[in-house]
Amino acid sequence: MLTILGFAMIATFLVLIMMKKMSPIAALVLIPALFCVFVGKGAQLGDYVIEGVTSLAPTAAMLMFAIVYFGVMIDVGLFDPIVRGILKFAKADPMRIVVGTAVLAAIVSLDGDGSTTFMITVSAMYPLYKRLKMSLVVMTGVAAMANGVMNTLPWGGPTARAATALKLDASDIFVPMIPALLVGLLFVFVLSYFLGLRERKRLGVLTLDEVLEPQEAETVLVGAGASGGSGDGKVSMTKATGGSGTDAEADDFQGLDANRETLRPKLYWFNALLTVCLLTAMIMEWLPIPVLFLLGAALALSVNFPRIPDQRARLAAHADNVLNVSGMVFAAAVFTGVLQGTGMVDSMAKWMVDVIPEGMGPHMALVTGLLSLPLTYFMSNDGFYFGVLPVLAEAGAAHGVSPLEMARASLVGQPLHMSSPLVPAVYVLVGMAKVEFGDHTRFVVKWAAATCLVILAAGILFGII
Repeated sequence: MLTILGFAMIATFLVLIMMKKMSPIAALVLIPALFCVFVGKGAQLGDYVIEGVTSLAPTAAMLMFAIVYFGVMIDVGLFDPIVRGILKFAKADPMRIVVGTAVLAAIVSLDGDGSTTFMITVSAMYPLYKRLKMSLVVMTGVAAMANGVMNTLPWGGPTARAATALKLDASDIFVPMIPALLVGLLFVFVLSYFLGLRERKRLGVLTLDEVLEPQEAETVLVGAGASGGSGDGKVSMTKATGGSGTDAEADDFQGLDANRETLRPKLYWFNALLTVCLLTAMIMEWLPIPVLFLLGAALALSVNFPRIPDQRARLAAHADNVLNVSGMVFAAAVFTGVLQGTGMVDSMAKWMVDVIPEGMGPHMALVTGLLSLPLTYFMSNDGFYFGVLPVLAEAGAAHGVSPLEMARASLVGQPLHMSSPLVPAVYVLVGMAKVEFGDHTRFVVKWAAATCLVILAAGILFGII
């Protein structure tokens, strides 16, 4: 009964938000509360919610201060050279812009944090997508898939969880998987190319002259950084003086206002060093990530904006993003709290394991890879890697399948997992891109699932899984 109710709750949630009958926050709160009553444990709802909120509070704190930190870094111009480089490559070609989005998301994902990746990627690319009237779900989908592949890095989380759950070395799991993961990343880039071609066909082959309004040709427009990274600003497109061709124009094609008041060029290397130190401390785990971002945000604000009114202005500029994302995380805590507290997750996992045919025993690595798609989408990584994977690994060991193969196969579902409604980072992505979560889900699920299957096929072909 718990299994049926668990799947019914998840299905109800997904259907309602994809049909836009409820907002994600309302659905994350009201649907699990209703199903908690159906299970007969309505009296324990408060305990489940408090437990869920307590477990996700550090994540919410991390996201709050990470948004402030990277918002300030965008304001002061730290990422302007990266943005200019990507935009110079992209020019006004939709195909190049989509490919550039995937490349940027993959590079930034090296820090191992999805929220950071999405904040930087959306802040850099959103103004361009809006200005050229490109599909924003293409941007969120491509970024989520690229980050999902890179999320398998040992410091990204899933690999460390798999290693801990099965008592293995993380490098023994990850290093042999690199060829398969590279194939998956290549697939994302190729997919981005074709999605970009589709956008180019829809919008036509654009030049800067066609994009610009005549009266705007000599005007620098305020970009996302000046508005606090919220994405309300327009992309800056200035016509190069002294050049008439597209290439000359592209040299001066920028995404952020080069004259915004928040720029701090004299502090560029301080901000760059601070960011490198912060990311290094995250990777080395010198302090908990929420503490690092709290300290980083406080230091960035104090050094770049010594005056209290300026600090207040920066905090106010990023308040919408902070409130939207943290609110979504705490709403998700209700969903996960009820799933865990009522035992629905455990019941669903046990049912999944029980329905595996006996004859599939020798192929448990393949089964685990396939199961990682729905299971990591419908439950947290903690629930899958600590609750389900050990059971699957035990079943595989009985048929001679090594724990290492099982652990590698368990990583396959990460490109789809990164768009799960239970992943806080995805709300950063859709929130900053101003995309409805249901629209993002409808677009990305099929492509992310295809990416997972490509990785699985490559792993089998290379003899890794």
